[in-house]
Amino acid sequence: MFHYLFDPSGASDPFQACTIFGRRLRMRSSLHIGTSGWTYRHWKETFYPAELKQADWLEFYASHFDTTEINYSFYHLPKPETVKKWAEKVPDTFRFSAKLSRGITHFSKLNDCSVQLEKFFNSFSHMGKKLGLILIQLPPSLHFDPERIEKFFDDLAPYSQFEFALEARHASWYLPESLATMQQHKIANVISDSNGRFPYSDAVTAHNVYIRFHGPAALYSSGYSDEQLSEYATTIQGWMAEGRTVWAYFNNDNGGFALKDARTLKQLVHRKH
Repeated sequence: MFHYLFDPSGASDPFQACTIFGRRLRMRSSLHIGTSGWTYRHWKETFYPAELKQADWLEFYASHFDTTEINYSFYHLPKPETVKKWAEKVPDTFRFSAKLSRGITHFSKLNDCSVQLEKFFNSFSHMGKKLGLILIQLPPSLHFDPERIEKFFDDLAPYSQFEFALEARHASWYLPESLATMQQHKIANVISDSNGRFPYSDAVTAHNVYIRFHGPAALYSSGYSDEQLSEYATTIQGWMAEGRTVWAYFNNDNGGFALKDARTLKQLVHRKH
């Protein structure tokens, strides 16, 4: 189902590739499965108890899953104290993946955004080790431009302590040149499962593997079958055997499908382990 478009080690010499890749096989793998957010009102009474205050939803969510995406940061930059409060509400093993501001991705289109990046990381640095990846979701109109993306990656250079995943919505990002650029900069390509609604590539371009499940039929409003999730579980086991860290997020929140599918995938992966 999935394949590498490039040598996973990033080395050009075969012996060096074997040495590097063998070292990575000995790295400790990890797996994080959750949903794309936790503040959905339509989950009340189906997931969140009716009497539970919304302020306590994150703690309840974190008792069932070990990761979530933060969509709020795409629309509004949270205050540092808000970020710190989120981190305090979850266990040490919990991880947040934060979506980069649309001011950077959609309005500035990755151009001249060093000031915006500084503000973003000034807030999210307060999350400490509980910050997983930064999700860079691009607009459908933004095609791959080598000069633009290299300048943007230069702007990211001061934040090398953070890890990134890129979800493209234009097919040009899945050509060999653009995927090679992501691999060079250790940016994880987002494997976006959307039943063909969004461009798709299963290329693995970094140590992190990042999957977003948008729904196998109706976008955001359909659930995955056990057979579909079982195939993913097998593939995830393969990535983990290579020592990779896998992040899987379900964005099919309508009808509570995300919750059910996240639980099922988690069970299937552990069952195959």
